[in-house]
Amino acid sequence: METIESLVSSINGIVWGPLMLVLILGVGLFLSIGLKLMPIMKIGMGFRLMVSGTKAREGEEDKGEIPPFQALMTALSATVGTGNIAGVATAIFLGGPGALFWMWITALVGMATKFSEAVLAVKYREVDEKGNHVGGPMYYIKNGLGPKWAWLGTAFAIFGAVAAFGIGNTVQANSVADVLQANFSLPVYVTGLIIMALVGLVLIGGIRRIGRVAAALVPFMALSYLLAGLVVLAINAAAIPSAIAMIVEYAFSPVAAQGGFAGAAVWAAIRFGVARGIFSNEAGLGSAPIAHAAAQTKNPVRQGLIAMLGTFIDTLIICSVTGLVIITSGVWTSGVSGAALTSAAFGHALPTVGNYIVAISLAIFAFTTIIGWSFYGERCAEYLFGVKVIKPYRVLWILAIPLGAMVNLEFIWLLADTLNAMMALPNLIALALLSPVVFKLSREYFATHKV
Repeated sequence: METIESLVSSINGIVWGPLMLVLILGVGLFLSIGLKLMPIMKIGMGFRLMVSGTKAREGEEDKGEIPPFQALMTALSATVGTGNIAGVATAIFLGGPGALFWMWITALVGMATKFSEAVLAVKYREVDEKGNHVGGPMYYIKNGLGPKWAWLGTAFAIFGAVAAFGIGNTVQANSVADVLQANFSLPVYVTGLIIMALVGLVLIGGIRRIGRVAAALVPFMALSYLLAGLVVLAINAAAIPSAIAMIVEYAFSPVAAQGGFAGAAVWAAIRFGVARGIFSNEAGLGSAPIAHAAAQTKNPVRQGLIAMLGTFIDTLIICSVTGLVIITSGVWTSGVSGAALTSAAFGHALPTVGNYIVAISLAIFAFTTIIGWSFYGERCAEYLFGVKVIKPYRVLWILAIPLGAMVNLEFIWLLADTLNAMMALPNLIALALLSPVVFKLSREYFATHKV
């Protein structure tokens, strides 16, 4: 096992090296400039479309499986997970408060990335043997870039089908089992079995049931967690200005060791801020467009405007609240990491109930992530082997949940982090090469939709 961990660690150091960070931020910045900062300027329009997208527009019901709003909620169900609670805490623990700044930067350019992913996913989607609309990086690589690039789409599908078991399954189950055992003394195997049963009930209904469950759970869980976080920030209000100053200062200068914090260089803040930012909002990863490809819409740009809100909500709102709660509480120097650090921060302001809020939030977040990512992995496997693989993949997915609940957390995080990068590479290359298509469709849309 030590040999495997060492190997994965070595690969992680390579794939999350300077080249990957330049690619993620560079492609996002390139798309932002090419779109003339449209994703940031049109946030209000995106929210209006989201509200009006709870039902398919007349005449578009047969153009996908779920309404545009449910497509966003499905993507958010997979996005809003342990990354918002444990991931932010890990980034601050390893990179200092400055890591949150780089998470913000990743999100700002990531909105253009997520917009572009969804636009291409809807434009180049296909209809499979069962009559379902399927899309995502593997399809826009194959249909947009042509046969000579098909190998890149296959590579994404392979990484996606396997990576899903890390970022979307075992990491989530492990984090929930860990936090429920710490707060409620619930054995990890019991947690694994309960999650397995609940997920199985949802997956039986396919994307339509996933969409309905996500549309019901995601808004409720996100708003509840945000409300609790804002209460904590109100209690710690006096510390907010200094916390923001620390975030900006330590984004560009090293932070010395203090308390249980070992200290961190600027490179650590950038690396872990970007890596955990991508782990949380998945912009550039290529996962979310798989959900948006199932939306009942004829217009790729309209779905792109809705899709980009996923990054805004996930990182600039939810992750920011988590990060500020941790920093304003002062517990980031305690030497504790992961979900335990977030629990300690909430518990510091809300004794006896704060840690329970985090435990329950993480459990719900992780449950919806497991559901959303099952769809991503399933679609990747279908691209490789056809519709016949769907049922076997679902069975493996469900069986992996209790196993994930009982394995070592550090190795699972490391493996998921590595596989994330392996997914991102083919997608980022495709986004750069297909950017003229995104720019053209966007110009045409806004030429006829004056806002």
